[in-house]
Amino acid sequence: MKNHLKKKLELFFEFLIFGVIMGIAEDLIAIRITTDAVFDLRIIWVVTLITIPFAIFGELIVDKKDEIAKFFKQLFTSEENKKSQN
Repeated sequence: MKNHLKKKLELFFEFLIFGVIMGIAEDLIAIRITTDAVFDLRIIWVVTLITIPFAIFGELIVDKKDEIAKFFKQLFTSEENKKSQN
């Protein structure tokens, strides 16, 4: 069980780091295209601080995608279909 949890955490952090890097790149590209801002350490720091929570949230959603799909399926299944499935 410990090995399974370790693998799961390892995978989570790998995707989280990739998500943060991609999020930072995406935000910097958007800033460059839409503004005349000069990139300095402050802009990169703010972009990083904004990106991290969204990357964490995104990874948590990916990890729970089966449970989320099940929730929406239950939410949109009519009562008649629920009775016929049982």
